[in-house]
Amino acid sequence: MRDTSGTLSTANYRFNNNMNGGFLEEDDEDEELEDCCDVEAWEILSKSFKEVQSLLDHNRRLIQQVNDNHQSMIPRNLAKNVELIREINANISTVIGLYANLSTDFSSIVQYKAGKRQIDGSKN
Repeated sequence: MRDTSGTLSTANYRFNNNMNGGFLEEDDEDEELEDCCDVEAWEILSKSFKEVQSLLDHNRRLIQQVNDNHQSMIPRNLAKNVELIREINANISTVIGLYANLSTDFSSIVQYKAGKRQIDGSKN
């Protein structure tokens, strides 16, 4: 997974610097609002991707444990696999939900920006 934390930090710095570092000219207010929305969008998307990656990493460890248990052929370890596989399935369902929400969030952001551009275009 690509690391977007640097991009987010740069955007946050630019936003915080403008908000705390002085006055905004009237023409910059719309751009500042857009930057704010961009930062918020990146935060939402970044948080979702981090949650997904965390679950996928956890599933990778669980799958390795299932494989180890299977290779051991010890009845107690084989019985543990049932619960581990249930946890893997639950995590996959959660990942599907996170991706669905991510898709909806991204679509909403794009629609908002498209609507904003149309409104801005009709003002001119």
